[in-house]
Amino acid sequence: MSRKLRLLLYAAAGGLTLLVLGIVTVLGAYVYFAPGLPDAQALKDVQLQVPLRIYTRDGRLIAEYGEQRRVPLTLEEVPDPLEHAILAAEDDRFYQHPGIDVFGIARAAVNNVLAGEIVGGASTITQQVARNFFLSFDQTWTRKIREAFLSIKIEQELTKDEILELYLNKIYLGNRAYGFGAASEIYYGKPLNQLNLAQMAMLATIPKAPSKYNPIADPERALIRRAYVLGRMLELGYIDSAAYDEAMAAPVTASYHGVVSEVDAYYVGELVRADLVARVGEEAAYTDGYRVITTLDSRLQKAANQSIRDALQEYDLRYGYRGPIGHLEPESFDAETLAEDFDAVVGDFREPGNLQTAVVMELTDTVARVFVREVGPIEIGMAGLEWAAPAQDLRQTGPAPEMPADVLAVGDIIYVLRDPEVAAKIESEADDETGVNADINNEAGWRLAQIPEVQGALVSLDPEDGAVVALVGGYDFFYSKYNRAVQARRQPGSSFKPFIYSAALANGFTPATIVNDAPVVFADEELEDVWRPQNDSGRFYGPTRFREALVNSRNLVSIRVLQTMGIGNAIDYLSSTYGFDRERLPRNLSLALGSGAYSPMEMASAYTVIANGGYRVQPYYIDEIIGPGGKTIFRADPAIVCPECEVVETELAAADVAVDGEAITESSPLPESPGEEPVAVALPLNDAAFAGMIERREPRIAERVQSAPVNYLIADMMRDVIQRGTGRRARVLGREDISGKTGTTNEYRDAWFSGFNPEIVTTVWIGFDDFSTLGSGEYGGRAALPAWINYMRVALAGTPEVYHERPPGLVTVRIDPETGLLAGAGNPDAIFETFVEGTVPPEQPAIVRENGEDGEDDTEQSLF
Repeated sequence: MSRKLRLLLYAAAGGLTLLVLGIVTVLGAYVYFAPGLPDAQALKDVQLQVPLRIYTRDGRLIAEYGEQRRVPLTLEEVPDPLEHAILAAEDDRFYQHPGIDVFGIARAAVNNVLAGEIVGGASTITQQVARNFFLSFDQTWTRKIREAFLSIKIEQELTKDEILELYLNKIYLGNRAYGFGAASEIYYGKPLNQLNLAQMAMLATIPKAPSKYNPIADPERALIRRAYVLGRMLELGYIDSAAYDEAMAAPVTASYHGVVSEVDAYYVGELVRADLVARVGEEAAYTDGYRVITTLDSRLQKAANQSIRDALQEYDLRYGYRGPIGHLEPESFDAETLAEDFDAVVGDFREPGNLQTAVVMELTDTVARVFVREVGPIEIGMAGLEWAAPAQDLRQTGPAPEMPADVLAVGDIIYVLRDPEVAAKIESEADDETGVNADINNEAGWRLAQIPEVQGALVSLDPEDGAVVALVGGYDFFYSKYNRAVQARRQPGSSFKPFIYSAALANGFTPATIVNDAPVVFADEELEDVWRPQNDSGRFYGPTRFREALVNSRNLVSIRVLQTMGIGNAIDYLSSTYGFDRERLPRNLSLALGSGAYSPMEMASAYTVIANGGYRVQPYYIDEIIGPGGKTIFRADPAIVCPECEVVETELAAADVAVDGEAITESSPLPESPGEEPVAVALPLNDAAFAGMIERREPRIAERVQSAPVNYLIADMMRDVIQRGTGRRARVLGREDISGKTGTTNEYRDAWFSGFNPEIVTTVWIGFDDFSTLGSGEYGGRAALPAWINYMRVALAGTPEVYHERPPGLVTVRIDPETGLLAGAGNPDAIFETFVEGTVPPEQPAIVRENGEDGEDDTEQSLF
């Protein structure tokens, strides 16, 4: 045997031995590791961690809660170019290998040697799925062996498409993005099907090393990796040369698009988050992909936010400037350094509401030149500074500034905002002769601003079912998470009076009842002191009609009304009709002046009774909860106002209608002959009227808690509050179908306005969290009503006027406005008033004097 042959035989024997040893080693390793491998079938039931998302009723995103941002996709929803880019970058033989790719390992090794760095990996997509779902990322031989065996097992139990779909949804792509659906939104701010080839190829570069090939963190390195991916796509025939050239020339367009709320409703978002955690637990709430649809209207929520912020800013302007939020030495910055990295030079200051951070660059006699974060240099003239008199104690201010240097210094870090009123003022000051704006450098309406210390809340409800259509709990959620709309209990002051007056109407009072507006002194044991209440004006107006007392918010009349009616009777009525907690209603005469403490939500809820005709509805803000797999697990079922249903219920009860098989049988007391049984009349189900009755009875019907006549009267009296009373500022809306009531508490600690028409109820509260005074003269009509007006201007825009339907049981007659009695035919001062049937006052008798002329009525009156 020749030497060459012997060498070949030795080599063959050695190779065979190595092969056998390798097979034995692999089999031994499999026997060793197989018992510890997880069940690949579990991947079919895997629950991807998908965050909680909360939406308005019209589909706008409010908030997202959860550590991992994910947008699950089916393979059919993934564009072909992205799938091809991923296969080209990660595993071009994915549909050929059994889970591990020997040829891929060899090719990757050669490419890495030639490139002098790692440009391609050896792990298949299946191996990456095994690692991401079941294994750690430890760089150990044990983990790699288990990964290889598990990959083969996965390939045997799942289809290739199932494996690829898991990969597309699971892989981490940086910036909290898990899966390509989320990555598309985070890096490009749009869904996958709206990306171009260059952008898809860029996403395909990230799985290799999310921190290294991240187009935001290192765009240059990401471009190199993108070129590799596009080259592989061209080589594999996924794209042609023209598409390759176009994509290679495309610039890096990725930027961070974090969770961007479409609607600023975080106060409601937090309520929903807490609610869902209580229902399903914290872990499930944040990872199982729940979607919650709220009752909010995005248009109205935007208006509510702006209205409250504007009102708080408007109030803040009245009490002066509290100084800059920081200061830089003038030599430590310039426009160039601020433009390059504003936050690094200035620092990270919160920007609540619509405020923007700025630095004062230069001052002249007429303007302040400032550099605004993310805007650049602007100029603020005296129109934007004239409000900034120095703030002093006790809601006082110092002298108004005459030039910018009276307010600012170079290097001051300040807040600014664009104010339409400032822009309008500048426009009005334009030179009539030259047409040149007197403050042209400030034509955009910029002004100096500050974070208001005062706070506010707004709650707006649909009175038909209690749905919360807008809610604001403060100036800015991220500045203060305390939700004043539902958590703050404040005294409502005179905005509570309509409830007292409606109780009085139900207990014998009429709109024309005369009550004496005169000084009173009470030794009240509940108040533990002698109490001398008075009107806000400090004046007393004598005998006053009931309606006029509400219109002008007369405190002393309200107290006498409550005293006559009885505190116990009032509390019974307030709790049963408006839902106020009996235990929280003061058991003394201060109840008449709103001395209890209630949240804006509670007040708005109570007002829905008057707005909807006398029915109790409960506020709610969750419309629907959609759980894992898209299954609805909760849908709101509110009681709704349905006057027609009330009529039907009455008719059915009287007629004793019953469902019997396919017909409704009514026992009808038709005229009978002696000894005959009542005649049964068959009413088929397809009869339109009775089918309508059945259909209308399906929803839960709200309970009537206030009689229709009393409800109509109190709503009508509150319309007069708007038309000629303390809420007359709201006439600017140009509508006559709105009712409302102002509210102000002792020492001006709280300012309220609640108002409505039959289709919407809105309550606004303004005050300080520490219960300090708003300042003298800060009535509800001044501090709170402007926010209500601005919100309702949007809410009512384009809607026809809607009035409460006058119910049966009311009569309208002419009365003497001085006495409240029925006016004689010849009384020239008579006015019309409406009464519940049976309560019309007697006619005022004519008094004949000695000279034979009619005189004034000398009849003795009970003035309570």
